[in-house]
Amino acid sequence: MSADAPHEESATLKGAWPKPSVVPARVERTDPDGVDYGRVMQLTFVVTIAVGAPLVAVLSIPFDLATWADRVSFAVRVGAVVWIVTALAIFWIERRRVRDDPDEVDS
Repeated sequence: MSADAPHEESATLKGAWPKPSVVPARVERTDPDGVDYGRVMQLTFVVTIAVGAPLVAVLSIPFDLATWADRVSFAVRVGAVVWIVTALAIFWIERRRVRDDPDEVDS
């Protein structure tokens, strides 16, 4: 390979535009039949972080959590219960919302 080859290659690539990617059109809105599980997951995540993290912190006050292993173990055990209770509650609320909303029925 000659000393000019890398220079010639970089000169041809320098002015080249990248090829447009072939990405499907973005979906802006969905129309699920029944409960929108994506909405349930998003709401569960947000509510668990906003409510669950302070709740785990308050519940940890009476316990002696001297090591990081104790703290992590406590947070995982209590956080799992908070997560499942939150997910079930939000699913129940969303199911009632869909059932009670006349616009959701075969529109």
